[in-house]
Amino acid sequence: MIPADDSVRLLYDVTEGLDYTELYKTYSTIGRNPAVLPEIMFRIIVYGYMEGIYSSRDLEKACKRDINFKWLLQGQKPPEHNSISRFRSHRLADCVESLFNQLIKKLGELKEIEFDNIFIDGTKIEAYANRYSFVWKKATDKFEAKLQEKTIKVLENLEKDFQLEVKNYEDKLLVTDINNVLNKLYIIKENENITFVHGKGKRKSKFQKYVE
Repeated sequence: MIPADDSVRLLYDVTEGLDYTELYKTYSTIGRNPAVLPEIMFRIIVYGYMEGIYSSRDLEKACKRDINFKWLLQGQKPPEHNSISRFRSHRLADCVESLFNQLIKKLGELKEIEFDNIFIDGTKIEAYANRYSFVWKKATDKFEAKLQEKTIKVLENLEKDFQLEVKNYEDKLLVTDINNVLNKLYIIKENENITFVHGKGKRKSKFQKYVE
């Protein structure tokens, strides 16, 4: 049995009240439903980061063997590592900031963290928080760093494959930067009359995969 005060229960309770509208918008309304509900995938990834499990293969293994991960799945089939990787790279990019903002707000409402940090010119001064604050901060920071790294790699490949001029991201990559790149891609799509395909048996072009 999972103890009543286990952090996995707190994570479930907090994420149960989040608004996943933006996350669901990243899925096509055509074709099959996702094998694992998006909000459950989000919980799996966040809990993995809390527990120091980062790679998609290790997350897949944990979903099959660890009782806490199985509990988070709520009876759904454990996701494969490829599904976890795609979800992390392609689904969360545009909405991770919103979800984590909601997550932190909920934790504050539950008095699990305190908003006594000071931000001056990007410099963060830490203040007291409770026993869960370290794992939340660690999970958030690690997730953001890995997402930044993967996204920048995608942009580099995009520049190479389609001769698209992409800014040199030496600093933090923002959601607005991603949106700017997407706007350029949609302009190319319109100018070159590129058609996207959907549904089983349809072979997506490399260009469509980048956009999605």
